[in-house]
Amino acid sequence: MPSPRTLGRLLALAGILLTASSGAFETPAAWSVSRQMVVVTTDGWDADHGILRTYVREGTQWKPQGPATDVTIGTHGSAWGVGLNPPEHDGPVKKEGDGRSPAGVFRIGDAFGYAQTHATALPYRALTVSDYCVDVDGSPYYNQLVDATKVGEKAVAGATEPMRRDLHFDGDHAYRIGFVIEHNPDGRKGAGSCIFAHVWKSPTSPTAGCTAMTDAAMERLLGWLDPKKKPVFVLLPASEYARLREAWNLPAP
Repeated sequence: MPSPRTLGRLLALAGILLTASSGAFETPAAWSVSRQMVVVTTDGWDADHGILRTYVREGTQWKPQGPATDVTIGTHGSAWGVGLNPPEHDGPVKKEGDGRSPAGVFRIGDAFGYAQTHATALPYRALTVSDYCVDVDGSPYYNQLVDATKVGEKAVAGATEPMRRDLHFDGDHAYRIGFVIEHNPDGRKGAGSCIFAHVWKSPTSPTAGCTAMTDAAMERLLGWLDPKKKPVFVLLPASEYARLREAWNLPAP
């Protein structure tokens, strides 16, 4: 029979293992410092639309701020992406060209738009006709936003994401304003690329994998987001959100 000290250690170890297996771990450090969160929830993995809500963190509690708004996402719904959260495998996994929006927790990157400047605290990129996001997974610039005049036309050969869509696609205003959702930031081959939040074509028009919304909703987000508060973007089916909320310290629905 083990000594009382040994028995105590065994019980402590069992408690740690039980906690780990139940998913009740501490707030992931990757976003424990974040004080702004954009949350999109959907009805399921195959839903092509959802609801966007915004939150601010006061102390340890997330508080809703601003109105909820409708959004559209990928034509085929969502799938686990490559972001800040621990890897998840219970559900589809994001792949290049699958028409799904990445699910998980992601940093919010630079803002962009057609105008030379915009009223946002985020770093802002004024798009030009030669700006592309490279969605060719064999390219050394995969999942990067580049200027073809600087990296060369060969570097963007085959890319289907010219950023000045108004000039390339007959006045398309989708990227008039938006921001980068930092999915697959290291450019893992085939894991998906060029994921943005941007303006929608219509309430019934899904995307190739981005999250889209009204001009007014995007204007509000760009005016609200503050890089000093290390904002993150969360997209999850409602069932997954409920399963992970406490473990990931997400706002109460």
